[in-house]
Amino acid sequence: MKLVIIDYGAGNTKSVQFALNRLGVAAILTKNIEEIRSADKVIFPGVGHANAAMGKITEAGLEELIPCLKQPVLGVCLGMQLMCKFSEEGNTKGLGIFDLEVKKFGTENKIPQIGWNTIFDLKSELLSDLNENEYMYFVHSYYVPKSEFTIATANYGLNYSAALQKNNFYGCQFHPEKSGDKGELILKNFLNI
Repeated sequence: MKLVIIDYGAGNTKSVQFALNRLGVAAILTKNIEEIRSADKVIFPGVGHANAAMGKITEAGLEELIPCLKQPVLGVCLGMQLMCKFSEEGNTKGLGIFDLEVKKFGTENKIPQIGWNTIFDLKSELLSDLNENEYMYFVHSYYVPKSEFTIATANYGLNYSAALQKNNFYGCQFHPEKSGDKGELILKNFLNI
């Protein structure tokens, strides 16, 4: 299996790669369009500011490629948010895979949300063999509201999408690569899709 991690200069690529190595899987770090297109599975990580990250995606010529991918694609954290059509962070136009808008958490909570939080209402093969209310590791100030694409929910002052799915596109707001054995299970599930 050819597994690619999109390395566009705004991702937590090394921690994802190390987590996959622990599972005995080698992944190629690349932003090469042909390498990405020919992969069996693609992971689209992201950390940092949405606007800056989207700029790097555009600079690498990936903004048209990513939404057209036919193989399973997993967006992680900012990667998931950039799959949406718009983010309030920097008024950023996203990739539009999910017809959703990313919102900033209100002032009722300390932001960013950093640390362990539970996920519930699990609904996808990506989350197979996980129990309700498993803990995952989150670091974010912006969230995706619940929608028909929500496959897991978390609560931080309000219920929001902890994970999304539309066709071959999956997204996790949390970091499976930093979420211990339960996060590794999600990565294994993705590899088996």
